[in-house]
Amino acid sequence: MRALGLTACILLGVIVGIVGAFVQAARFLIGGVTVPWGLILMVTFLLVAVRLGVEFTDTRWGGWCVFGAWVAVTIAFTAERPSGALVISAGDRQMAYLLGGVIVGAAAATVPPLARLRRP
Repeated sequence: MRALGLTACILLGVIVGIVGAFVQAARFLIGGVTVPWGLILMVTFLLVAVRLGVEFTDTRWGGWCVFGAWVAVTIAFTAERPSGALVISAGDRQMAYLLGGVIVGAAAATVPPLARLRRP
């Protein structure tokens, strides 16, 4: 049963990584100021997904599986394709997505399940 839960967490991490690679670049302008709503949304979504993995499996391994799968997919999308195209290019917002995702994801995976924190 635990293997099934961890497999589901890996699948969740892959989905978050694929969606995040494309959505993180979304932005809009408000009075000349760029608001990177895609970046904010996807880092928040990664945080929620990692915590769901921890709570779903009742162990930190679930969170690390989500986070590890996200890292693997994100690294794959930063590599140049044979056609020369990049999904995640080099830029300030993209670096913020990578660095912010690593910091937030690792921090979220490190915190134990809430049920264990509440136990005396």
